[in-house]
Amino acid sequence: MAYVIDDNCTACGSCVPECPVDAIAEGDIYKIDDVACTDCGSCEEVCPADAIHAN
Repeated sequence: MAYVIDDNCTACGSCVPECPVDAIAEGDIYKIDDVACTDCGSCEEVCPADAIHAN
């Protein structure tokens, strides 16, 4: 079960360096590749907007 980024994303970039498998794509709202995501939760822990959740 991969993590997802919701509409609260501010595209601040805090999550990108935390992902050990580079599963986060940048954009207006970031997206997590559900195939690459290993469910480690590192991105959720650092998101200041609480925009990342387990799917």
